[in-house]
Amino acid sequence: MLLAAATPAEAAGYRYWSFWEARGGATWGYATQGPATARPADGDTIGFRFAVSRDSSDAARPSAAPDFAGLCSGVAAKDGSKRVAVVIDFGRPEDAPPGETPPAPALRTGCPQVREDATAAEVLAAVVKPLRYDSKALLCGIAGYPAKGCGEQVADAGTEPPKTGADASSPASPSRTPARGASTTDSGGGPSVGLVAGGAAVLLLGAAGVWQARRRRG
Repeated sequence: MLLAAATPAEAAGYRYWSFWEARGGATWGYATQGPATARPADGDTIGFRFAVSRDSSDAARPSAAPDFAGLCSGVAAKDGSKRVAVVIDFGRPEDAPPGETPPAPALRTGCPQVREDATAAEVLAAVVKPLRYDSKALLCGIAGYPAKGCGEQVADAGTEPPKTGADASSPASPSRTPARGASTTDSGGGPSVGLVAGGAAVLLLGAAGVWQARRRRG
């Protein structure tokens, strides 16, 4: 209800982990499912980036390219399993929550060999732990970063430095906008959690539509 009355200044941005996919070594694309339900195939790359963004079309990509061949060069294919390259980008100090800084190194990669039906959440857990999810299955923290909070609203994303180069993201599905004000709980593996909450995304999109309609009437 509150989101429906929000103005763009009040809903300027959110601080959260975004989830990306590159199927078959292609360029990054904003994931259309949450990591708990997405099932990458052998040869795919998945990426995670912590940043402040207004919505999925504004989200920052992982700063490293989805290089499956390079990241998995030393991992041989094996029957009954799959290889998935992983890129984890802890982001910029400017996007860190108050009192926190991104851990070093800020960019981490891996190439776990997992069972064929493993989810992206299980692939991520094979590279780094702990993982923290909220009650609506939004990925809140990777390797303890951030220590608390989950998709919280940032008062004015307009004060953030513009994203350029590798930080600039191509348009993607807005249905992946994270929930705001969600409670947090710890989860070591994450594969048991469900799809990222879509209800908050619908409300947020509705808020934008209401604002646009009022602007046109004005």
